[in-house]
Amino acid sequence: MRTGAIVLAAGASRRFGSPKQLAELDGRPLLAHVLDAVTAVPALDPVILVLGAHHEPIRERVDPGRAQVALCLGWEEGMAASLRAGLAAATAEHDLDAVLVVLGDTPRLETDVVREVLAAARAAPPAVPVRALYDGRPGHPVVLPRQLFAAVGELTGDEGARELLDGAPVVLVAAGGPGGLDVDTPESLEALR
Repeated sequence: MRTGAIVLAAGASRRFGSPKQLAELDGRPLLAHVLDAVTAVPALDPVILVLGAHHEPIRERVDPGRAQVALCLGWEEGMAASLRAGLAAATAEHDLDAVLVVLGDTPRLETDVVREVLAAARAAPPAVPVRALYDGRPGHPVVLPRQLFAAVGELTGDEGARELLDGAPVVLVAAGGPGGLDVDTPESLEALR
């Protein structure tokens, strides 16, 4: 199964008060932690990093490694625009069966969880999405199969693929640890520390 990855990091971080992608955890930007977890899985190709607001300072401070940067000009629309931009970049030159989606503000995401979700997607029926489950709550990564690509292209607003997953059959993969926690405020970052 040919699977690419999309790291969503285009938001303005309004609730955080500054570019949260660059906020430090363990001496490194939050986004760097996420990129390390995803790019450590060679089976994910390509890896697309979607930037929008604050793209210039992020590019100055975060090495994307093997990830390719895609700029989402419509980032103010919300997560759907970022997801559409990432999917367009991932499928522009690659015939993919699925994409694995992660949020750029989940710095405790573990490479093992990425691998487990990817393995579950390979074993799942072809049209069924797969997502991580943390303490009974769905989170990221999420694997979206090719059968949903057209629907992703029609998403709008700030909900991402949630409306595609709600009520649909989804394979859930139990994941341990704090990897599903995203950083939205300085207080949530302190809680991770």
